[in-house]
This record gives sequence, structure tokens and C-alpha cells, in this order.
Amino acid sequence: MPENSRNDDLVEARNLVKYYPIRGGVFLKEVAAVKAVDDVSLTIRSGETMGLVGESGCGKTTFGRAILRLEEPTAGEVIFKGRNLLACDSKEMRGLRKQMQIIFQDPFSSLNPRKTIAQIIGEPLLVHGMKNRKQREERVLYLLDVVGLRPEQMRRYPHMFSGGQRQRIGVARALALNPELIVCDEAVSALDVSIQAQVLNLLKDLQQEFGLTYLFISHDLHVVEHISDRVAVMYLGKIVELAPSKDLYKRPLHPYSQALLSASPMPDPKRKHKRIILKGDVPSPIDPPSGCRFHTRCIYARDLCSRKEPALREIDSRHFAACHFAGEVGG
Repeated sequence: MPENSRNDDLVEARNLVKYYPIRGGVFLKEVAAVKAVDDVSLTIRSGETMGLVGESGCGKTTFGRAILRLEEPTAGEVIFKGRNLLACDSKEMRGLRKQMQIIFQDPFSSLNPRKTIAQIIGEPLLVHGMKNRKQREERVLYLLDVVGLRPEQMRRYPHMFSGGQRQRIGVARALALNPELIVCDEAVSALDVSIQAQVLNLLKDLQQEFGLTYLFISHDLHVVEHISDRVAVMYLGKIVELAPSKDLYKRPLHPYSQALLSASPMPDPKRKHKRIILKGDVPSPIDPPSGCRFHTRCIYARDLCSRKEPALREIDSRHFAACHFAGEVGG
């Protein structure tokens, strides 16, 4: 565990594992497994935005879905407000789901094209016991106003809205049950840059107004820097660095984080930085490398890196990295 438990912890993943079995042969026996999330421990504090970044396929989305039990974890624990979600039965989870919601990546495919906006936003209310139609519509109207949409739009269908408006509808649906935790799964990656800024500012305003906690998953480093309080960097199913946002962007300690930041376009053309070119391709999550999983692409790799897996350890104050030589290389 990189950090000790605190009283303001809202959700804590402990040694979380999610493997997807690969079956083959006549009897479809398990012959291998895709190690999407492999022994990840991460704490999200109440009221903060935890950014989670990494390349496509590193396990970010799987981790976000696993802590909500949209994907059933293979092993580990998910502690939400002191309760282990993996020990809860379906009835207990149904009650807890009011407090945990998700905003999906695609603002079109995540909305039912055959339902009006009033039906889409009102569905969670109906499922969780609000049978009175007038009460549901009043709540829907309030939520539309909160996310910047007009009352008359509640009778329209998803195809009648722009991408940014559809994502606002997704945000309104996530807010319907007054959740405490919202997983934002690439919530702005499908939007134009100007619309991204509007939605990000909306999310920040809603966080302040309703005291929300976000797990913000993205591959866009600058978006994560803008919205996050702390950032975790993920590589091949493992957390390789964890730090307050300003510290990570000012001085990344893990070679993978350094490479990611060097590849990210700089908004200021006068600022120059050296590009770090990673060698080779991302290894297969079916058979990840021994030792440090990044050593096959790391320009600083030494013999120890292939033999021993580095622990996620505190290098500077509240700045953790899973590298044997963190703080000695790059930066």
C-alpha cells in the first residue's frame, strides 16, 4: 500500500486484480489470461479528483469499472466508505450503486436512441423507487438546468443533440441519484477541444457544488493536469507513479511518466523539452515481462530491472514511483 488509510478516504482498492481468461482446446480450458489489472492498490479521498493516465490498453478503464463492480474483480478488495464491495450481495450492491456512478466515453452510444432525454435521466430514479412521474420530471428539469440544458429539450431524443450536449445529458444522468463517487471514463476524449473545456469546467463546478469525488480516466495528459488533484500513471496493469498533479508534471520520477510527458504537445511554443523515444512495442498483457514491466522499453534499464519487480515506494513527500532508480535517472 503506497499510503496509510485516512479518515477522508472514500474508496480504496487493495491489491485489485482483474484477469480475463483465454480458453482453448476441445473442452475450452483456460490456457492463459489477459492481466488487465494486476495487484493495484489506490486510495481516492473524499472530494478530490484522482487522475488515471496511461496508454490505450494499460488497464485504466478496467480498473474504473472494477471498483464499481461493473467488471467483477478476480481478486483483491474494494473498500467504499468502510465496506468491502466484493463481499456485498446483489441487494446490498443495488443500494450502494446510488452512491457510485459513471460517465462513459462515447456520449452517443451510451444513450438509448429510442428514449427521450426525460426517460434517460429519469430511469435511475425509477429503478431506485421514485414511482411518481411528476416528481421524476421535476428532478429531470432541475438536472437539465444544472448541466446547462433547456427545459424543452427533455422531450427530445439523443440524435437531436450535439456531442457536447449529449455528454451533458450523460453527466445529468450520473447526478440523478446524488452520488458521492463518479468515474469519468475518458469523458471528454470524444469531444472537440473547445467543447472539452466547457465540459471540464462544468465537472469542476459540479464538484464544488455537490461535493463530488472523481476518478478521472484519460490518455490526455493536459486534460488530467487541468482537472486532477493527484495523478496515478498506469502501465501494463500496474501503477508506476502516484503524486500530486503539480509535482508529477513538474518532476516526473518514473521513466515511463517522463516519456509520456515528453511526447505530449506543449501549449506554449516557446517552451522546449527533450523528446524521449520509447523503444519497441508495449508487451502483451498475456505474458508481461519479468521484473519491472517497463524494462523492455526503458532507456535506463539495468540488470536488476529484469530480475526484480520494483515496489511503489515514496521517493519525495507524497510522491511515489515503482522504479529501482527513481530520482536518479531522467527528470
